[in-house]
Amino acid sequence: MVKTETFPSGLRLVTETLPHVRSVAIGVWLTRGSRHESDHDSGIAHFVEHMLFKGTDRRSARDLAQAIDSIGGQVDAFTSKEYAGYYIKVLDEHLPIALDLLSDMLLNPALAADEVVREQGVVLEEIKMVEDAPDDLVHEMFVQKFWSRHPLGRPILGTTETVSSFSSDRLREFFGRTYVAPHLVVAAAGHLDHERLRDDVARAFEPLSSVAAEDVVTPPLVSPGIEQRMKDIEQSHVCLGTTAYGERHEDRHAVFVLNTVLGGSISSRLFQHIREERGLAYSVSSSLSAYSDAGMITVYAGCAADKVDEVVSLTLDELQALRSVAVPEDELRRAKDHLKGSVMLSLESTSSRMSHLARQEMVFGRHISFDEILASIEAVSASDVLRVAQDLFRDSGIVASVVGPRRGGQLSPDRLRLRQGASHA
Repeated sequence: MVKTETFPSGLRLVTETLPHVRSVAIGVWLTRGSRHESDHDSGIAHFVEHMLFKGTDRRSARDLAQAIDSIGGQVDAFTSKEYAGYYIKVLDEHLPIALDLLSDMLLNPALAADEVVREQGVVLEEIKMVEDAPDDLVHEMFVQKFWSRHPLGRPILGTTETVSSFSSDRLREFFGRTYVAPHLVVAAAGHLDHERLRDDVARAFEPLSSVAAEDVVTPPLVSPGIEQRMKDIEQSHVCLGTTAYGERHEDRHAVFVLNTVLGGSISSRLFQHIREERGLAYSVSSSLSAYSDAGMITVYAGCAADKVDEVVSLTLDELQALRSVAVPEDELRRAKDHLKGSVMLSLESTSSRMSHLARQEMVFGRHISFDEILASIEAVSASDVLRVAQDLFRDSGIVASVVGPRRGGQLSPDRLRLRQGASHA
């Protein structure tokens, strides 16, 4: 059973009681991410995430680690474009300890100056890792090109310059105005008692400020074109994509199906036609990224340097085919069944159910049942997929990025055009 609470401070609590398990996953989710930073502070949300594990007024970093290990807990955190999350999975009997640890981290971070300097070195190495991993770099280049000069296009990690400029005082100022009750959602799933947890959460987070400044966000505009980087590597890495809808859009389930047909599974058109039939790439797929007011469909492929042009051409042919001819019923059926199976299989752990609860609360402000999700997927028709493909797959919105060796040459911008009459046969 799912229950929700909103405290007078603006803090929200959402729980799902699962009586037949012995674990509980509990997390605190922040409805702010890298998108809400200024250019000057790029990367600060991710940096603060790191710093919350570096000790509090009551516990050192080692104390935090030992406290989690001593109860067999699993802890993790992340920062994304629009959210950040901190969560622990424990045995049900250790839920009070997990809540105490999370609340201490989020209310009383030390943010010590010497730890800031030490962590700057860690994050700078993390930035270098992206630069040295071409499959990561090509995606980062793609996003930066796709939403050029917009906060959604900035790297979550920040840059060498911004990260190097962070100080303890800067972090405290950001933390103080960002980690406030109206920006936070506590989510828990597993063997728990909602009423008892509600009272414990109310006490634990009582010191939170209820004052939150309103962030002004503007939708991004796509910057069509190509971003290319030459590197001394053996394989070329390619991203190509177009705009998609925001996460609350009424056609979001049609886009899920469209992406599955395009490259979201091993029976998808891209996988079958580029890898299986032609052997041009080992890895080829498409993915969907959705935010509050924007989204993108991204195709990724790793291929030989002299095959980039052919892979791009075949990908564009698939986009054109999807906007020209309705998906056959048997293919539509496979895509919908794949999606429904993925949804259900992804929610078999308390951690995934906790994350699901939190994201629904942040995005929709309510719980959406599994039956409602499955029914929405089932309701998607071939004409819906065709209509959405015609709306999204346009010459004016295609973006590409390439990282590869010099012998591969440059991909010409005029290659990013849909060819009328192309088919995937």
